[in-house]
Amino acid sequence: MKTESSNRRGRLLNWSGCAVLLTGFFWTACATVHAQDASKPQKAVTPADGAAVGDQDQPVALPAAATPQDRERQAWKLLTDGTTDAKHPQTRIQALAALGMLRAPRSEKMIVDAMADPDLDVRTAAALAAGLTKDRNLTTPLRNLLDDKEPQVAFTAAMTLWKMNDKSGEDILMAVVDGERGASANLINGTKHKINKELHDPAAMARLGAMQGATMLLGPFGFGITAFEFIRQSGGDLARVSAIEQVSQEKTEPIHKELLAALGDKDLTVRAAAAKALVDYPDKPTSLAIYALLADPKLPVRLTAAAAYLRTTGTPGPVAAVAAKSTAGAKH
Repeated sequence: MKTESSNRRGRLLNWSGCAVLLTGFFWTACATVHAQDASKPQKAVTPADGAAVGDQDQPVALPAAATPQDRERQAWKLLTDGTTDAKHPQTRIQALAALGMLRAPRSEKMIVDAMADPDLDVRTAAALAAGLTKDRNLTTPLRNLLDDKEPQVAFTAAMTLWKMNDKSGEDILMAVVDGERGASANLINGTKHKINKELHDPAAMARLGAMQGATMLLGPFGFGITAFEFIRQSGGDLARVSAIEQVSQEKTEPIHKELLAALGDKDLTVRAAAAKALVDYPDKPTSLAIYALLADPKLPVRLTAAAAYLRTTGTPGPVAAVAAKSTAGAKH
């Protein structure tokens, strides 16, 4: 006969598997959020938010004769300025999405600093960025977020830690699994975390579920409903972005050339996705082609390109070992 502990773990594993399926059901989840939460005020994507994510940006001039050191400094400056933009939380979120592509002390510090941001969405993005890096050095700061006053942040930190094989937030996930049964934190052996009542609210959890689905789906454009709204309002082609993410897993020269061509696409979402997909090609022509996007008129493209440029010129990322092996195959 199974113990209560094994039953709990079984339910949790089943629930975690369901979370992965949220990618396929993203559109349904979004509709659920709007249907269940229509009575509550929603955070709209305002003109100011649009400007922050690049809708009204202007082209940026690049130095006429930049050295490799100049280009590296410019890329880091873009990311630093993005994460410290006090006026625009969405810009900080966008920069954090780009930082998730890196795994270096400098990017690590920026992600940790963002975990103390006053904006709950920025703290959420910092937790997600930490997970994207797969950097074990970030597990301790993530554990600190488990007691965040906002359930969205605590839940995201718990999910991120779980995906990094760290069970520190198991009690929070169990509270979600138990749902309306209202599991108390005291029922979880050795728990240290607060269990916010919103973690038992179906509408609140639908919103978090949609965010998790969007996080997995929307790659270089931040996270959640805000990112979805940005892509929709900008006319971005989500199908093409998804296709780029899939084909880029094959490191062949025809695909390499196709991704390079996509850097000049008229769709900003395609340009950004292509830049991200090229991080596994550390050759000079590729890095220079990506560097040119640091002058792109759209901020999401510039931020993604800054991180991608650093990756192609030596800054490690979450899959550096795999990238080195895969790049060898691109020469055949």
